[in-house]
Amino acid sequence: MSPRPAPLFSLVAPTFNESVNIAAFLTRVCGVLDVRLPGNYEVIVVDDDSPDRTWDVAAQAARSLPAVKVIRRQNERGLATAVVAGWKEAQGRLLGVIDADLQHPPEVLARLIDAMGAGADLAVGSRHVTGGGVSSWSFWRRMISRGAQAIGLLFLPAARRIADPMSGLFIVRREVLDLTALRPVGYKILLEVLVRSRAQRLAEVGYVFEERSQGRSKATLKVYGEYLVQIWTLRKVRVPSSPPPP
Repeated sequence: MSPRPAPLFSLVAPTFNESVNIAAFLTRVCGVLDVRLPGNYEVIVVDDDSPDRTWDVAAQAARSLPAVKVIRRQNERGLATAVVAGWKEAQGRLLGVIDADLQHPPEVLARLIDAMGAGADLAVGSRHVTGGGVSSWSFWRRMISRGAQAIGLLFLPAARRIADPMSGLFIVRREVLDLTALRPVGYKILLEVLVRSRAQRLAEVGYVFEERSQGRSKATLKVYGEYLVQIWTLRKVRVPSSPPPP
């Protein structure tokens, strides 16, 4: 039997304690991608050894979803590092990331894929362009989010190239990344990509960030502290000007 060709698109979903959401999430994602890229995608769940056994629930769902793979990390934690770990295992020429808590509507993936097909190096799901929004966020949550974004824009010029550099929903071309150069801290993997990649053609697709219906938010003071560390680390990184090594 000849080996199966590599898929065009590899989507990574980093997880921690998402057992109540993961099966529904995978069903919706595969439903979208089966229509948009039939037989030409993979979904990689990277779970940080969740106490609620998210990895096990995902593996059970994968029995009926052949495009799904599950990686259980037992000695490392962190959303951004989980994304990079998934990308290193990925086969696709297009690399994506999405949250598994259904706050990122999987249906947005179709429009992001269209943006990549139109020539973008990086297509970002954005809350801050036409068609975007943040559902029923409170005033204070909006202020905290905008304040964090303002800090990023102040210290990272590369972040100013798009309206929503804090997004966790995007697709990037593998060829503009050197995965070995990524050094993410905390949750904001897109900042790493904007600063360290060679992406030139950027696109944004509006989407509404949904409220959780199940599970608990991962936003804590520790997360915001890690974000500040990430900003400090990235502030002196020079954007690559030559292709990464093969």
